[in-house]
Amino acid sequence: MVNLTLYTIKAVVMLDSEGGRVLAKYFGQDYSSAKDQKAFEKGLYEKTKRAPHGEILLFDNQVVLYRFHEDVFFYIVGMPEENEAMLLVILNAFSDAVSMLLRHQISKRIILENLDLVVLALDETIDEGIVLETDPSAIVARVSKPRETLSDVPLSEQTLIQAYQTAKEKFGTALLK
Repeated sequence: MVNLTLYTIKAVVMLDSEGGRVLAKYFGQDYSSAKDQKAFEKGLYEKTKRAPHGEILLFDNQVVLYRFHEDVFFYIVGMPEENEAMLLVILNAFSDAVSMLLRHQISKRIILENLDLVVLALDETIDEGIVLETDPSAIVARVSKPRETLSDVPLSEQTLIQAYQTAKEKFGTALLK
């Protein structure tokens, strides 16, 4: 009998063009120590650095899908019995969301400068190995919510100056009507 589970992703890893870690998030107990993670990442990089245009491989008894952008490798690691097409959809969703958030300038420097957005995009895509979203536009919309204006914040949560400014704005608009 097939073991059905929602936990489909074992890791999401981003490595630079020399094999250095840019971002890594592991789910489960397979790579619980930093030493195991580094060894896995080094082996993964060694296996994929010569074929940056490949997309899928079986590494360490796991299915790995990857993509290379400028100087960064995106990796999605799944169980060996996992559906490769679904893993590809997840990889596309995450890499496209990062691309949209970074205005189509994916490089190590830009990613590190905007690491907060990239991590939020990853958290909106995958949580503890469970896929949450596969639409890059929805991921970007959740990550880059517009800032609240002062009028949206309740008066009880505003500082005295903010409350004064809000009252001034509302009074001014009321007079103009």
